[in-house]
Amino acid sequence: MHYEALCVHERMERGGVRPDIVTFKSLINGYCKKGRMREALRFFKEIKGAIPNHVTFTILIDGYCRVNELDEPLQLREEMERKGLFPGVVTYNSILRKFCEEGRLKDANKLLNEMGEKKIDPDNITSNTLINAYCKLGDMRSGLKVRSKMLDAGLKPDQFTYKALIHGFCKAKEMESAKELLFDMLDAGCCPSYCTYSWIMDGYCGQGNEEAVVKLQDEFVQRVLALGKPHFSIFVLPCFLHKYTRSYTFEQQRGLCVNISVYRALIRRFFRREKVDYAQRIFSTMQGRGISRDCVVYTSLAYAYLKAGKEAAASDLLDEMYHRRLMIIIKIYRSFNASYAGDNNIFGYFLGSCLGERPIFKNYVQAYSAIESKCLKESC
Repeated sequence: MHYEALCVHERMERGGVRPDIVTFKSLINGYCKKGRMREALRFFKEIKGAIPNHVTFTILIDGYCRVNELDEPLQLREEMERKGLFPGVVTYNSILRKFCEEGRLKDANKLLNEMGEKKIDPDNITSNTLINAYCKLGDMRSGLKVRSKMLDAGLKPDQFTYKALIHGFCKAKEMESAKELLFDMLDAGCCPSYCTYSWIMDGYCGQGNEEAVVKLQDEFVQRVLALGKPHFSIFVLPCFLHKYTRSYTFEQQRGLCVNISVYRALIRRFFRREKVDYAQRIFSTMQGRGISRDCVVYTSLAYAYLKAGKEAAASDLLDEMYHRRLMIIIKIYRSFNASYAGDNNIFGYFLGSCLGERPIFKNYVQAYSAIESKCLKESC
């Protein structure tokens, strides 16, 4: 790609078309993204017929920060100011990120004070960078102070803000604070990822408090009933469930039921931690509440049973999956193959179970042969 871009640049010059600053900026940006800073700097110094602007400088500064060089960015910032170009928040964010990555939080705060003196307002990226750095060091008090300053400045914490704080509190084993932030995250309209649930679960399980994880689903509902506003990324309405259950719980009558994505996360994480009994409890809870379990839930629990030596329970689940016409698509197979490649014997047996009496792979003839050949190689 760089060769083609250079060829176009040469053709422009031969054709008498003078490259403007946008052309040079694009070439410099391409080299910076690849980490080829020597070529990027050479192009920057060879700019003719155009004047580098603050965007050009910022691209170069960010490129140097990403290849772990900090002296050059600081010199380039000084050069910007000598030329009458004043760094904006994007420029400062690049340098601030590098200071934080190196643990130089004093320098990062000096830079933040400098931004204040120059009337440059920090944005969400500025705040999230500092919060993440403090949380990695275990300084949760400073992380919360930055969040308070965000709110005072009229900035709205986003999913990255909450993820950094939740991860920090989980590392510090302050699980109640982490859980409260999870609820705050939902109140703010942000959708937690699988990683977020995993940190919460690992924290509680590390303290031997698996019951707190099992109760999370009910706490979600209680929280929303208290606030009166459901977050539809983790809740569904019971009108979608009346076909599957004859009676409703109180929460379902009020129009609430935890979404399957939450149950997936809980079951998968219990499986990862080899807490099969708790995964089974979540699975049974889904059944009791009339929530239709999908192929991800069935596959995760069946594999967990096999790994725990409960072959009969695994077989029953796969049979149920087959009778419900739930299929393992190739995406799920690839995910399991990448995650559990080390479990050669178990994984091979699991695949054999899925390909034998109950073929539950969805219309992938090529996948059949590939999977069978993999099993043969591992058995040899």
